[in-house]
Amino acid sequence: MALEVTPNWLTFFRIALIPVGVWTIFHSPSSSWQCLAWLIFFILGLTDILDGHWARKSNRTTPLGAFLDPVADKALIGSAMISLAILHRFPWWIVVVIMIREIGITIFRLVVIRDGVIPASTGGKLKTMMQSFGVGFYMLPLPESLHLLRDIFMGVAVFLTIYSGVDYIVKWNQNRSNK
Repeated sequence: MALEVTPNWLTFFRIALIPVGVWTIFHSPSSSWQCLAWLIFFILGLTDILDGHWARKSNRTTPLGAFLDPVADKALIGSAMISLAILHRFPWWIVVVIMIREIGITIFRLVVIRDGVIPASTGGKLKTMMQSFGVGFYMLPLPESLHLLRDIFMGVAVFLTIYSGVDYIVKWNQNRSNK
């Protein structure tokens, strides 16, 4: 009997390969290795789009997938940010702001799970995309002339991170009040 590959397997694959991406960030400061690290994180980010699309299209969405997918996103972004911050290539204050929001919302989701899994909103998905691209720009060996653009992009990601976190709680509270 063959093992059936499901969208959740793709999410597990993404989580399992995060250490490979982290290893490449730390392996060498050369441009080649930093581009390889970016490519690994980019491909893992694409699996986020693929597993969600696959699950919805094949009617294979599960509560585990709805919970695990955002956890995988947080682990992916968090590991990249922390790795880059350790190497002094990413601001620690951004790591702290984003991780407090991400961990806080994850804990919140666990606390309110009795009301059902809260799926990611459009704002949350946009936030994840902006974080991924923003962190990716810090990963790549960009010329100094593009650092301001990179920083502005990451600023938008930080804003969306905070905004979507507040929006998430407000919408949950409104839904709860309507019951």
